Amino acid sequence: MTYVAEVSRYEAMPYRRSGRFGLKLPVVSLGLWHNFGDDKPLEVQRAVLRRAFDLGVTHFDLANNYGPPYGSAEVNFGRILREDFAAHRDELIVSTKAGWDMLPGPYGFGGSRKYLLASLDQSLRRMGLEYVDIFYSHRYDPETPIDETMGALDAAVRQGKALYAGISSYSAERTAEAATILRDLGTPLLIHQRVRQLEDSLEPVRNLGFSDEQLARIEPLAVDGGVDLWREPSTA
Repeated sequence: MTYVAEVSRYEAMPYRRSGRFGLKLPVVSLGLWHNFGDDKPLEVQRAVLRRAFDLGVTHFDLANNYGPPYGSAEVNFGRILREDFAAHRDELIVSTKAGWDMLPGPYGFGGSRKYLLASLDQSLRRMGLEYVDIFYSHRYDPETPIDETMGALDAAVRQGKALYAGISSYSAERTAEAATILRDLGTPLLIHQRVRQLEDSLEPVRNLGFSDEQLARIEPLAVDGGVDLWREPSTA
């Protein structure tokens, strides 16, 4: 059955601007971690995505190793995107990440330029996209210089393969460092995605991304044009 989007989908969902960026994101995003792998029926996945969009959820959040198996969430999402949402691509924020293990061997995990940019190319092929809206470093890698990791995010944006750069699960101190590096490169840090418990996902309007102490450490960078202190919407 051909999908026809709900015409009133934008009437109830609040959208918030990301810091000083022009981009607005819904207060609730849909994460595709556990229910979009090959162990779930494709029609169930399709129904979830349709319902989310009909309710005003415009941000679909993935990662290279979401599944199971790894990569399958992006493949399945890409198929549904082509079949159901092709006419709505410019109404969607599609994000993906790299940092955790994806491939065997020394080049399939971490924060190196080789891994991040190769992973992004693989993600784009799996989803059938020319670009993602946000590309994240999925985790801080202590074995890779942070300037190399941020340089890879900057390269992804400059190559047109991502519109914005983000980080996930970084400490407040590493967030400040990452924001400074990206600012100096000319690709500001859009967003820091933090892992939350289910209770927070059920009350997304609180958006408790950083503690007051953490915000105090990052605030000088925001004043100087660095990290945008928008508290990332819950991923349910």
